[in-house]
Amino acid sequence: MSAAPLTQYTLAEYLDREETAVGKSEFYRGQIFAMSGGTPEHSEASVNILTSLRGRLRGTPCRPYNSDLRIRIPANGLTTYPDVAVVCGELQRDPLAITAINNPSVIFEVLSDSIESYDRGKKFGRYRQLESLREYILVAQDEAHVERYVRQADDSWLLTVFKGLDPVVQLTTLGCSLPLSEVYEDVTFPPSKPSPELVVA
Repeated sequence: MSAAPLTQYTLAEYLDREETAVGKSEFYRGQIFAMSGGTPEHSEASVNILTSLRGRLRGTPCRPYNSDLRIRIPANGLTTYPDVAVVCGELQRDPLAITAINNPSVIFEVLSDSIESYDRGKKFGRYRQLESLREYILVAQDEAHVERYVRQADDSWLLTVFKGLDPVVQLTTLGCSLPLSEVYEDVTFPPSKPSPELVVA
């Protein structure tokens, strides 16, 4: 017996559903995907990033937004909500979805076990089709670990990894820095798993 065909939605139907939905969902190629809820650590890191950027970007053309900002990628149709996004200059509203924008300069995603591979793989691939995007930042929630991807002149992406609470992430696109000590302020990490003991016969 063949599986039942998946229901296909239009962008307009998705947007209508989002207006009354309890939680947020992504939209891609006619499918609606519920976005999982975050942990306290996920929320704490996201708020820390937003707060730190808000102060540093005050008086500049760049503004940080929380996960209520809907982003649509015209090249592939993905419509989603990054944990934190920064827009430099005027908001470019999507002509097919005026409640979504097309021009984030920097995107932050706080990783969780359930979607880490997606954020690193397919989602990053779709984000890369945003012409405005210059930096993509992945933030672990269970340890002090941040990965910064910067778009190069040849359209490749350069990765720099920051570990521990002492490093400072330089956000060249925004002309400011982000200390990991601020990103992880009040974030409680889970205890480290003990190494297996060596048993000698």
